[in-house]
Amino acid sequence: MKTIQTVENVSKLILEGKILLLAGDESALSKLPKGNWIAGTIPYFMTEDKGGVFNKEKIYVDDFTSYANDFIIKTFDVSSFSDISENIYDNGFTMFIIPAFSEIHEYFAINNYKIKKLYSNPFIGWVSGFDLNSENGIAKIFNGHTGEIFSNQAIALFVKLPQNKKAGVNIVNIFNENSKGDTIEFLDSGFSVKKCLINGVEENFADYISFKNIDTKLPIVANYSGVRINVSIKEVNTENKIVHFYAPVFQNRTYQFAENIYNYVREFKQNVNEIHNEMPFSCNCILNYLYGDFENDKIEIGGPITFGEIAYNLLNQTLVYMTINDA
Repeated sequence: MKTIQTVENVSKLILEGKILLLAGDESALSKLPKGNWIAGTIPYFMTEDKGGVFNKEKIYVDDFTSYANDFIIKTFDVSSFSDISENIYDNGFTMFIIPAFSEIHEYFAINNYKIKKLYSNPFIGWVSGFDLNSENGIAKIFNGHTGEIFSNQAIALFVKLPQNKKAGVNIVNIFNENSKGDTIEFLDSGFSVKKCLINGVEENFADYISFKNIDTKLPIVANYSGVRINVSIKEVNTENKIVHFYAPVFQNRTYQFAENIYNYVREFKQNVNEIHNEMPFSCNCILNYLYGDFENDKIEIGGPITFGEIAYNLLNQTLVYMTINDA
């Protein structure tokens, strides 16, 4: 059963030497002993028994001990980014957590392709966050090995699997491009844009969204070789005529706004019910949690609610999950 646990129970697992991926509020994570774990801050979760939950006292636990032949825990910043590849096992998976709105968050989102061996096995994880009602929330990551806490570094748990096991990564994206909508191309790559091409004609993107009265709860969607990838809108600043995103947009990609979703929970339930493999890890986006009103509504898949999801690339408004099966 995937659910959140008390600090006392998680501490026992750590002292037993378990290899753990944790998610929780900073106040709860700070009480844990050193051990074989990494964590990111977030007080929002999906649990299999209660559905969407906001809780600052308990911690979400993914235990990889039974799968791991070996493991490495390391932190990275922009200057050491190129070292990530050196730790990726030939057969295994990498769990990666980045603090939201940090330099490494933006750097990874734009430069992930520089990681050698990125696609050799699952590179998966999430963006840590904070209580949205806090005035000065800061996302952080925890290195359980050293007891260190960072707001400006990413952390990775590299896990080596036995040869008879193989990990896989998948996503659930309930959004589809609006086939009748306008095509959008951007003149620059990044987390913020001013100009774009709408159906080939240059326009200001903020003006376009305002004039069309577009619901910005809907992401823009691009097709990556048959996989739909969302980019969510953070802010439309009509005064400065700039649009900010939660993930970068890229030149040479064609985007469209997504079709309306009338029932988030129903859409996710239908997709999750089609998953039949064991899922040692999953996460879902805070925007889905908020826009879909997930709190106390059950979806049969647990995990942290995140400020961004990672499945090789930085994703938005997406459920990401990992499977481990016989090779």
